[in-house]
Amino acid sequence: MATFRISEAAAILGVSADTVRRWVDSGRLAASRDEHGRRLIDGPDLAAFARTQVAGETGGATSSARNRFRGIVTEVVRDTVMAQVEIAAGPFRVVSLMSRQAADELGLEPGAVAVAVVKSTNVVVELS
Repeated sequence: MATFRISEAAAILGVSADTVRRWVDSGRLAASRDEHGRRLIDGPDLAAFARTQVAGETGGATSSARNRFRGIVTEVVRDTVMAQVEIAAGPFRVVSLMSRQAADELGLEPGAVAVAVVKSTNVVVELS
């Protein structure tokens, strides 16, 4: 079974190590200590906690898409017809190509908070 140090769990969840420590200290996230006194989080516990953190984040929208990445727009490149929009969502970079008209209507500019909604029939899963 995989176990994660506080810093690793923080990177996976997209929060600071201090936030994970507070969750552990308050009992929201289970952790044990190794022989050196470092806190370790079991993989299944981290997965269950992560699931509770993302449950119901649809923003009230009704959609069949389940993959939502809330973040901040970091770059918008427009030409006469198309726009490329980049969003930093936690440690992830999500890039969308859309019509310039759609980007203009949404008012997408660097600094705007946006949600990238992804529905795909082809998802590649990798192990690090």
